[in-house]
Amino acid sequence: MDELFIGISGINAIDNPGPGIGVARSLIEDPTLKTRIVGLAYDAMEPGIYMDWVVEKSYILPYPSGDNDAFIDRLLYIKHSYGLDIVIPNLDAELPLYIKNAAKLKSHGIHTFLPNMEQFKLRGKDHLNDIAERIAISLPATKVVSSIDEFLLAITEVGLPVMVKGAFYKAYKCFTTAVAISHYHELVAEWGYPIIVQQVVAGEELNVVGLGDGEGNSLGMVGIKKLSVTALGKIWTGVTVKNDKMLKATENFIREFKWRGPFEMECIITTDDEIFLIEINPRFPAWVYFATGIGINLPSRLVHQCMGLPLPPLPDYEAGKLFIRYTYELVTDMENFQKTVTRGEAP
Repeated sequence: MDELFIGISGINAIDNPGPGIGVARSLIEDPTLKTRIVGLAYDAMEPGIYMDWVVEKSYILPYPSGDNDAFIDRLLYIKHSYGLDIVIPNLDAELPLYIKNAAKLKSHGIHTFLPNMEQFKLRGKDHLNDIAERIAISLPATKVVSSIDEFLLAITEVGLPVMVKGAFYKAYKCFTTAVAISHYHELVAEWGYPIIVQQVVAGEELNVVGLGDGEGNSLGMVGIKKLSVTALGKIWTGVTVKNDKMLKATENFIREFKWRGPFEMECIITTDDEIFLIEINPRFPAWVYFATGIGINLPSRLVHQCMGLPLPPLPDYEAGKLFIRYTYELVTDMENFQKTVTRGEAP
């Protein structure tokens, strides 16, 4: 098999890590693939740029919220100057741009494996009620609002404490109305409407990482329970679990919505074993390497499916496997940083 040049974003391996390094490690550890990892960064300080044992070459991209043509032109430059066969975007803000331009990129030999725009919009927290109903699990009491009057009424109806969420990004647990109002204005200023007010559900947080083939079939999934998280809510330690209700709901999600590509489903399980849907992320989570470490290499399976390569048999995984994140120090030359800043690529 020829080498595959695979572009991976989200290589910001910091205290709020992106999924990119976990995806890259998964790919280079698959002996059936010949991969060369191309880092796609937005800032010269993203640590993945300098992790040369994982990422062979990195490029700085223009922000996806800017000029569409400039972003695509940069990807085409990488394709023709170095090589780029597949892109696995790992940041929410990029996905609409990649989805919109998937056909154009493919015409230039750059493949992606992503949901369509209709599927992507399902991730909006204002659509979760429909999803929960169709996949047969519960949803915390949720109100979608578009004004301060509706917001205050929603708090009264749901009852404190509440989660105050943007439609796509950020969530705050609020114990008083004053704090809730403060976060409401912050979210409106940053992301606009709608705002979601949601009941706080007590229980254990269970997450599933999965991969759908776009035709209603699962290409693999792994369930975990978070044991501890950082101040930013990122998993620090976790353990694999096999909760039948949660895994069945995940299978239902893939089948009902014919999901194509990676995703993460976030749930809460209560003491009486009721599953509540909290959020769906349309990409690999930062803990994706946990699945690889226990034998379910989802990034590799994505590449096989995307490129029409034979899919290896899907192994089962064991419950009770432990995940522990750790910090690491990297020492390198300033030359690589200077090249990244001045040329937009390194090494």
